[in-house]
Amino acid sequence: MSDDLLELSDRDLMARHVAGDGGVAFGELFRRHRDRMYAVALRTTSNRELAADAVQEAFISAFRRADAYRGEAAVTTWLHRIVVNACLDRIRREKVTVRRAGDVAELDLPDRHDHHASVEARLDVREALARIPEGQRLALVLVDMHGLSVAEAASVLGVAEGTVKSRCFRGREALAVLLTPQGDRVTGPTEPRGAS
Repeated sequence: MSDDLLELSDRDLMARHVAGDGGVAFGELFRRHRDRMYAVALRTTSNRELAADAVQEAFISAFRRADAYRGEAAVTTWLHRIVVNACLDRIRREKVTVRRAGDVAELDLPDRHDHHASVEARLDVREALARIPEGQRLALVLVDMHGLSVAEAASVLGVAEGTVKSRCFRGREALAVLLTPQGDRVTGPTEPRGAS
């Protein structure tokens, strides 16, 4: 790979690819963003195999449809949109397959031999994310976990910025309830002692 590719912006790489450089510029885009896109896919699908398949499909789609990139958003925002859509397609296909087979989908958990202190917390968050509505989960993954702005997340999801803000708010509330230990949950408003 030539050093000049490393110095080009994502937009310049897209322009080179569309101009027909034989895929070299797109290869650099893939190298730069594959890990981040895989992380988005993994958090969206909660399944390593589905995530890997979705990322592969997304990058193939982006490679083939690069001329559809209009430059209105960052290349990463455009890639996020393609990856999220590929994930949703994979999830929908998987749900249909699971329903037909009568099986129960199993969450793809990390290796239990991982001895990092945060493994349990990550598993709890992953499980809680899987239990909230899809729209809320996607908004939280993009904004809170991947640092996209509300405007970028809105562009990726194809919704209004207010919708992303609302989904994030409701999703955070739902996660707070799901992640609060049972003994610490507040069951309802309590009245002060002596009140009648």
